[in-house]
Amino acid sequence: MSAERPALEVAVILRKERVVGAMSRWQTWRWVLDDVVQQEPGFGAGPRLLYKNDSGERWIHGGYRVDLFEDDTEGYQLNATTPAPCWFVLWRMEDEATVSDEPIPRPVVVSLSYHDASRWLDAQETVEQVAAPQAVVDWLKAFIAEFYQPEVKRPKRPESFKSLTDRFGNPVSISTTKQHGPGDGSGAGASLGRGQGQNKGKRHG
Repeated sequence: MSAERPALEVAVILRKERVVGAMSRWQTWRWVLDDVVQQEPGFGAGPRLLYKNDSGERWIHGGYRVDLFEDDTEGYQLNATTPAPCWFVLWRMEDEATVSDEPIPRPVVVSLSYHDASRWLDAQETVEQVAAPQAVVDWLKAFIAEFYQPEVKRPKRPESFKSLTDRFGNPVSISTTKQHGPGDGSGAGASLGRGQGQNKGKRHG
């Protein structure tokens, strides 16, 4: 753990396994995330083959650091409050073989932030997850408890306070003053009514 900011040193284990079932018609082998473990001195900082046989192989990649940042506490909160909080690992396949007779996947970065994983997926990266141990989850929750500040939601403006607009988007005003016109017993309409009443019953000519 770093004195500058909370951090963990970890190693990533990737596993090559045989594909079974209908998918094996198109793909014989696949690589998957096997585990994320605490870094130990014997792991080193590069890829190391753990075993290889007819059923597959496992490689451990040491030397990865997981930092916690105060401005990403929401991403940690989203992860920690799921039924199974997890590690997120972004890995890429080698273009050419470097330590084996064929290319192997290389982890790029490890995170505990849901936001990190979301950004990586949006960028079309390969991202896998594996359950984090309870000790790591407790460490993460302690950081969240210290620094997480939920976003304050602004109160919604009542519908009655919203300005009215017509179908063209122009402001519409409503007047409570009574309008005078034909048929309301005043103005020109009232005069017309009185005139008609005076002439009623008279014959012309």
